[in-house]
Amino acid sequence: MFLSFNKNRDNLVGSWKITKVEPKTAVSQTAKNDILSHGSLTFTDDGFVRGRILQDINNGTFALTKKGKSLVIKEDTGTPYNCQSIITEDELVLGTKQMTVTLTKI
Repeated sequence: MFLSFNKNRDNLVGSWKITKVEPKTAVSQTAKNDILSHGSLTFTDDGFVRGRILQDINNGTFALTKKGKSLVIKEDTGTPYNCQSIITEDELVLGTKQMTVTLTKI
């Protein structure tokens, strides 16, 4: 199991572009278009994340929990965002209460 967790973390490190948005609650078409146009995340091997989904994340941190099936992103202000995660070598799917986003490694 430990090897699986490390593989998920290794696969996560790098830059990702949002390619699909599936809202679970009311999201305006403008917001959805903004996420698709500008949404990206970059994860570093030392636990930092930067990018944009609904807002900018400049000096955020991340942690994988639940054997890699949960990703917690803390934005610059310390607000944590818990996401269900599916991580492969070239695709990242993050699910929250508001939406599911699919990212492709770039």
